[in-house]
Amino acid sequence: MQTLLIFVLFVAALGYLGWRGYRAMAAKQAGCGKGCGCAADKTQSFNKI
Repeated sequence: MQTLLIFVLFVAALGYLGWRGYRAMAAKQAGCGKGCGCAADKTQSFNKI
C-alpha cells in the first residue's frame, strides 16, 4: 500500500514538472521582455513628456 502511494505521488510530481516545462516552452510571444521592442517604446514615450 505504501509503495503504491509513493508511486502515485512520484507520477503526480513528474506530471506537474512536465506540465510546467510545457508551459514554459509553449509561452506566447506577446508582451514585454520577449524581444518585441515594446519596452523600448515605453521608455521613449516617457522621455517625451
